[in-house]
Amino acid sequence: MPLVQTVLVASVAFAAALAIRAHYLGAAQRWQAYVFKPLATLLVMALAFSIPAATPAYRWAVLAGLALSTAGDVFLMLPRDRFVAGLLSFLLAHLCYIFAFSICVPFPAAPLLWLPCFAAGGGVVLLVWGGVKPALRGAVIAYVVVIAAMAGQATGRWQALGGEPALAAALGAVLFVVSDSLLAINRFRHSFRAERVLTLGTYWMAQLLIALSISASPFPS
Repeated sequence: MPLVQTVLVASVAFAAALAIRAHYLGAAQRWQAYVFKPLATLLVMALAFSIPAATPAYRWAVLAGLALSTAGDVFLMLPRDRFVAGLLSFLLAHLCYIFAFSICVPFPAAPLLWLPCFAAGGGVVLLVWGGVKPALRGAVIAYVVVIAAMAGQATGRWQALGGEPALAAALGAVLFVVSDSLLAINRFRHSFRAERVLTLGTYWMAQLLIALSISASPFPS
């Protein structure tokens, strides 16, 4: 991996660690989350921009998804509850990723691979349904459908194309589902102290893998 990209990956990991740590600090130091959380995702954007792309349209779709994810990061960390705005930002990000994962492959790429993604999403919805306010239920269902489709299309793309970049995208998409499932359980079912570590850790790993999937080579080398 070239030095610039190695430095960017290390910087993402460092900023992500500081952002996660900030959520466990006292109120006087909580400002660190406002700095390092969007910074980590912006650094993933810089990494995506630096990688030689196999398909320029794929790169721009991923960058659009990362930009919308950054907006979602900001909405979800504001003192006032901006959950719906954050949900919408990430829903649009997943639509960008679906577009990226549909370049050079049909949509849907492998319909049978969508089934476990939708089964997992449906299971989480059933688990948290009682804690979701009626006004939010439509938005939550729409989001689950979109993220499940994103993961299904990513795994189908890997089956169709093979190779490490497509595998990175598929793994990233699955980790995104894991991250959002943990977030939903924490918010609507039962809060747990390790949620920030698990949710944000899998979230930034997902974004890193999706960014690396831009590569024209097996991995930047």
